[in-house]
Amino acid sequence: MTTVIDGKAAAGDVVAKVKAAAEQLICATGVVPAIAVVIVGQDPASQVYVSSKGRKAKECGFRSIEHALAADISEGELIALLEKLNADPSIHGILVQLPLPDHIDAGKIIQTIAAEKDVDGFHFINVGKLGTGELKTAFVPCTPAGSMLLIERALGRDLSGLNAVVVGRSNIVGKPMANLLLNANATVTVAHSRTKDLAGLCRGADILVAAVGRPEMIKGDWVKRGAVVIDVGINRVGENAGGKSKLVGDVAYTEAAERAGAITPVPGGVGPMTIALLMVNTLASAYRAAGRMPPSI
Repeated sequence: MTTVIDGKAAAGDVVAKVKAAAEQLICATGVVPAIAVVIVGQDPASQVYVSSKGRKAKECGFRSIEHALAADISEGELIALLEKLNADPSIHGILVQLPLPDHIDAGKIIQTIAAEKDVDGFHFINVGKLGTGELKTAFVPCTPAGSMLLIERALGRDLSGLNAVVVGRSNIVGKPMANLLLNANATVTVAHSRTKDLAGLCRGADILVAAVGRPEMIKGDWVKRGAVVIDVGINRVGENAGGKSKLVGDVAYTEAAERAGAITPVPGGVGPMTIALLMVNTLASAYRAAGRMPPSI
């Protein structure tokens, strides 16, 4: 029987642990974890994401500081703000909400954030640490980190000897996901749009992670019976009479659920874990700033 992996419940468990650990840090040292979120312009989706991150930070007992900037702010002005936040010892995490306006180089902005405050895990130093297995001090991108927790929750055992296929090779999800699985001793294949016989490759996966950004691309008969399927995709398709679209993942859920041993739904799977792991990274930064070892969450 297929297990539906409840991302909301898993995220709730993570947030409860973060909240408890934050309370311990505050009581012991007076250090209050703090995250600064920078948003440029008025993109509606970005506004929603920033608001949800702020609410979750406050739920965890953190300070949440939002810097809402005009869409026409210069790249130099944005960099100056980030350098100020880098130098502020009371700020432990810095997040710049993407996308940025076309006149700003997003890559340059990401690398401006101090690596020790890069709670998104995109700075080259954190990317390098993850790639070399230095997970104790690396900030891992939140979506793959959350996905990894769901995989471990579903399997409840060592991943050694298992075949994992990651469909998607982005720097934000695909590549870090592959590195996390490798670090857990899985045998990993990264597939993409130019992979030959993608369906056949997926059929051999004990762990299948779909992060390709194509609605329901992974069909049910691509899934090995008993496999753990993690669907990272969030795609809006179609519109009903009221003009509302439907959210679907990169996996044809109904078909895949008939074969998978465990599978994440969309919505309610990986999504809630992403913000929860952002809180984990911010907490870890605050602990390190206070000269303490971050707790295991």
